[in-house]
Amino acid sequence: MPAPRAEALLTQWNWDPSLILGILALAAGYAYAVGPYRRRRDLPPAGGGRIAAFAAAELLLVFALISPLDAVGDESLFSAHMVQHLLLAALWPVLILVALTPWMVRPVFTGPLRGPFRFLTHPVAAIALFNLDIYLWHFPYLYDLTLQNEGIHILEHLTFMAFGLLNFWPILSPIVEQRLSYPLQVLYLFADGMFMMVLGIVFTFSPLVFYTPYVSAPRLWGISPLSDQQLGGLIMWYPGNLPYGVLLVSAFYRWFDGREVGAGIQSPTIDPHLP
Repeated sequence: MPAPRAEALLTQWNWDPSLILGILALAAGYAYAVGPYRRRRDLPPAGGGRIAAFAAAELLLVFALISPLDAVGDESLFSAHMVQHLLLAALWPVLILVALTPWMVRPVFTGPLRGPFRFLTHPVAAIALFNLDIYLWHFPYLYDLTLQNEGIHILEHLTFMAFGLLNFWPILSPIVEQRLSYPLQVLYLFADGMFMMVLGIVFTFSPLVFYTPYVSAPRLWGISPLSDQQLGGLIMWYPGNLPYGVLLVSAFYRWFDGREVGAGIQSPTIDPHLP
């Protein structure tokens, strides 16, 4: 099958109504929270930095799910698909957690579902669930299935985003008391990055192409299926670890600067009256 022309790729935007509505609903919910809801309850303002982080998270969703990156990753290049997955699982959650205020998330930990949420955001559960999710979706049978069934593909993306939020929660929780101490943040982020690196190494050095749809897919820019897979592995290995690396270096310097944060690995008691 001949590869599509590069110019044609720029027209392959994904205008699925569910995607558009989902992104707009997220924006509307955040705008309501930082606007009418906050003013009615006399809560502290979100601040320009948080709002800018949310706007960046929304733009990232547009780039990852609506732009031609989505079509290229689904139909042609494994490496493009890895870029999309890393944006959803490792960068979008960081931006969203930076965008949230303590008063936005505190009710979750004081309401009737506080037990499950405290368990899910515990560092051991968070890192295990996130990396298990990443590894499971990259088994050939499930990965091929996501390329053939759009509903399952959407589920995959939603789990990347949800478990990504859990994964970075012990580092960036809007409730500072829930964050790990800086020494434990360094250990946590190092271990987290190792999981991603190992998976990237497998793709980089495997002599076999794991995913059948890419074997017969249109070859863009003359990239062979195996070279494409190796490139995808390198993307997971290096750029994929960039968010972990930046946060790890930040935690390391804050640790040696003598700052204190977090409550170790214990879930703190949260005063529901605090904003």
